[in-house]
Amino acid sequence: MSDQFRLETHLADGAPTSPTRGLTYPCGDLPAPGQAIEVAPGVLWLRLPLPMTLDHINVWALADGDGWMIVDTGLRTPASVEAWDAALAGPLAGRPVTRVLCTHMHPDHIGLAGWLCERFDAPLLMSRLEYVTGRMLVADAGPAPEDGASFYRRAGWTPEQIDRWRKGYGMFGKAVAPLPTAYQRVREDDRLTIGGETWRIVVGDGHSPEHLCLWREADGVFISGDQILPKISSNISIWPTEPDADPLGDWMASLARLRALLPDDLLVLPSHGEPFTGVHARLDALMRGHETALKRLRRTLKTPRRAVDVFPALFARPVGDSVLGMATGEALAHLNYLNTKGQATSRIDDEGVVWWSLKAETAT
Repeated sequence: MSDQFRLETHLADGAPTSPTRGLTYPCGDLPAPGQAIEVAPGVLWLRLPLPMTLDHINVWALADGDGWMIVDTGLRTPASVEAWDAALAGPLAGRPVTRVLCTHMHPDHIGLAGWLCERFDAPLLMSRLEYVTGRMLVADAGPAPEDGASFYRRAGWTPEQIDRWRKGYGMFGKAVAPLPTAYQRVREDDRLTIGGETWRIVVGDGHSPEHLCLWREADGVFISGDQILPKISSNISIWPTEPDADPLGDWMASLARLRALLPDDLLVLPSHGEPFTGVHARLDALMRGHETALKRLRRTLKTPRRAVDVFPALFARPVGDSVLGMATGEALAHLNYLNTKGQATSRIDDEGVVWWSLKAETAT
């Protein structure tokens, strides 16, 4: 799988992570592909394979009258289609899909949304920014734009690495079945009635532009998507389409808002890893992990560095070409964050490469 796809997933084992003390995992065994486990009344947990280090995605089937509302869909691969066929005929009992909701637009979440919607004539529910961004990226085929090449050159990529990026450009769309040309918009604080139960929409930010979470307040079930994961930190990255963005600032603010909003006794249903309890401990750990990474980054920037030079300050393992796009995006997100806070500055050399430095008055 090329880097062009990987940069929309997660830098598993590489993004800043923190210990998961205070978490419990109450749901027992993992569901095999094509099988399902009921984790709460009317909520089935399905697990689909991914062809990468992060080897699975959790999707959810919510009892919805005579059928099922599906939350997230997996990647467009033969293995995922096979697992869906088995699940639909088996634990989903041949009942139809009534609606499909995608938490956000990354390929492992929307990859089979169009396939399911077409198969069952079911509507697609997404937030506006996620739907529009997903449609844009699916349609974004080659040739690779020169702005993107310049973006990665500024970060310190070699000509060979840029050539590999060019060759892999457009892989996003190949991992996603054609999306429906119409959708139903879902927004912050909307209430969806699913199977007679009310689910509140909570929107997160940073990992993707308008990420949806679903909260059944009556019994404390919270579908978190990639906004809260139990054992890895979601990739927070800068991409060539918005090079001056501050997604890490958005992410930290979003985590703080969730910490204030959510009660600690939720059953959290994440997109990767296992269902867990202890959401306050996990949110605290995610914020603490990035603060620790930023502290290391400030020390590193006492000497001018390119984006590719700061990987050791941020990641716990070497960064190879297979995750270079993600690592670069995450490094730039941390550098832009420090720049936004007035703690770092940058200059461009004669070869068009950006060098980052700590401002002299910044404490480390």
